[in-house]
Amino acid sequence: MRKITRKELIGEINARSVGQGRFLVAIAGPPGSGKSTLCAELAACLDQPAAVVPMDGYHLENDVLAKSGLLHRKGAPETFDADGFVALVRKLRLGTSVSYPLFDRDADRCVADAARVEADTKVALIEGNYLLLNTAPWSELADLFDLTVRLEVARDELEARLTQRWLDQGMPFDAARARAIGNDLVNADRVDANSREPDLLLNAGGEVAAR
Repeated sequence: MRKITRKELIGEINARSVGQGRFLVAIAGPPGSGKSTLCAELAACLDQPAAVVPMDGYHLENDVLAKSGLLHRKGAPETFDADGFVALVRKLRLGTSVSYPLFDRDADRCVADAARVEADTKVALIEGNYLLLNTAPWSELADLFDLTVRLEVARDELEARLTQRWLDQGMPFDAARARAIGNDLVNADRVDANSREPDLLLNAGGEVAAR
């Protein structure tokens, strides 16, 4: 594992993806570490056509979670269609056009076939909390990525970012902080304790980020 800056990461992806088929980059990290922000920046700066593919489109729907008693833990690994997500990454490896769902945070639901990676897209920037998780079925992702990057952020900064995320969704402060500490940071601890080592480590602290 090597520490890297954002500028260096752009150069690393450009260099490694030359002459390859579709190049799959995993951008992993705890909730609130800035994965979406980083991926958007990378997609705009890379030499080859790139697409951002978020894991969040594979949230299980609220009615399914409610029936399973997991609605209060939404965002935990077991609240995703992990098998469906692994299948998507396998399809992306083929280099063909692939449609995938997106998560509408305001509506709190997934939208099927909301985005598409075209056949001429050379770099897929795949972002999510659990891309490096070493438990099944997430562990099946290990052999599918060409490069893995993990974002790190100090815990107190993560708490502040996650609390602000729920404040932005209209929650009162006490409820927002309770959600951040009682669910989001629990998931962050799970990532810390059960993830494989990435190829590269990027410090994403000290910047405005909430996703």
